[in-house]
Amino acid sequence: MTDTRVSFSDLRTAAYCARKCYYERTRDDVNREPPPEVERVRDLEPRYESLLEAPPDDLAAEPIARSPTQYRDRLAATKGRLEDAGQWDRLRNPRDREVLATGRDCRGIVHKVLAEPLEPVVVSPGEPPDNGVWRSQSVHAVAAAKALAWEHQEPVERAWLEYPAAGVIRSVRMTTRRKAQYRSALRAVRELDGPPSRTNNRSKCESCEFAAECGVKTRTVRSLLGL
Repeated sequence: MTDTRVSFSDLRTAAYCARKCYYERTRDDVNREPPPEVERVRDLEPRYESLLEAPPDDLAAEPIARSPTQYRDRLAATKGRLEDAGQWDRLRNPRDREVLATGRDCRGIVHKVLAEPLEPVVVSPGEPPDNGVWRSQSVHAVAAAKALAWEHQEPVERAWLEYPAAGVIRSVRMTTRRKAQYRSALRAVRELDGPPSRTNNRSKCESCEFAAECGVKTRTVRSLLGL
């Protein structure tokens, strides 16, 4: 029987742009493995304590998204906030790491699994928005929560998003709106029998490797400057 479970990465991409997800799934020449720089950023996560003590020159050599001083201040503030909430030790000492979770509808790697209560942690190589988390990452977090809940046969009410390059950690509650976004992404992936409509948000197209094939006209830096 064909496995109809959708990967976390496909759900995340579909939530960002369903048409991009279609091209990734149908092109044979697409490398879907994370690039080395993604792993470099994720490798920051187990080293938060040593990064807080590192001299500025050493921090500057790391793949951080802030100046050394800003990064250390942000990470220290994150640690203090989570210690006050009784969550820091849980996040630093998860029950498991890099777990393949298989749910009813989706499957993928959960970067960290917390216990008591059961909660997944998604480690993102990017930067967070000013508030909350990006929609695509929210969908990824819900997928991870649902897969763990299905495997362990217990409810999962919250997930976490870590942004090691920015020194930021945010919680993601399993709200009705987030679950609806997850179901929308799941439906979009399962219905990919042809290229979906193009996204209306052309800013997403600027760095997309499929822009030419998709047929969108992106604005160059020169045009944006009026040159």
